[in-house]
Amino acid sequence: MTKNAKQPDSVSSVLKVFGILQALGETRGIGVTELSQKVMTSKSTVYRFLQTMKSLGYVHQDGDSDKYSLTLKLFELGSMALQNVDLIRIADVHMRKLSEQTLETIHLGAHEEDSVVYIHKIDSRYSLGMQSRIGFRNPLASTALGKVMLAWLPEDDAETILRRATYKAYTKNSPRSADDVMPLLSQARENGYAEDFEEMEDGLCCIAVPLFDRFGKVIAGMSISLPVIRYDPARKQDIIQLLHDAARQISSELGCRDYPF
Repeated sequence: MTKNAKQPDSVSSVLKVFGILQALGETRGIGVTELSQKVMTSKSTVYRFLQTMKSLGYVHQDGDSDKYSLTLKLFELGSMALQNVDLIRIADVHMRKLSEQTLETIHLGAHEEDSVVYIHKIDSRYSLGMQSRIGFRNPLASTALGKVMLAWLPEDDAETILRRATYKAYTKNSPRSADDVMPLLSQARENGYAEDFEEMEDGLCCIAVPLFDRFGKVIAGMSISLPVIRYDPARKQDIIQLLHDAARQISSELGCRDYPF
């Protein structure tokens, strides 16, 4: 874009918002007038953006001086991003080892809103495997990863999420309501793993275990996915043990000192 090219209003607004955030980050407390001078934008525009950022929790306004400063919300966002980077880096080694042991697809998933998001994946060594990709979303209720992360939420929170969810019949085994899922969460928490047996896709089954951070909070799940034709019930406990062995090591490297399984 040339220096004189006119930018779309939406792009211009985003640039102004980040300019304001950067200026706020450089100064502990600053008024609208000084801030508008720093970002070379009218006071009315700066004030409007500040009020929006304040309503979203990113900016604090001092009641006495009317000066503005950043809250810790941006720090929290940055910390979550760094946490995911560390999580993927740490998990990758153990996921690859698990892939070598089982030859099946290994997923790392995180809970975001009403979905599970795949944030890392090691593909199956077989030609017949799960067709998924990093960044792909699936419903919490129909996936082993989703259920294992819901299981460690406070029960009321998990139920609220499930009551608000939309239920789609992906297969004949797909859950139809929150009442179908809630009993499975207590089982998952007690047993240390969750299952999805052809709930999301015909011919596919998954087993997932939780990953814990240094506060003992479940921050992600790790699963093994395989076609039903390769699923051997006699090997189920061996697979679960391999998942827990890997999850215990990942959780330990994330600072968890008491992996419960």
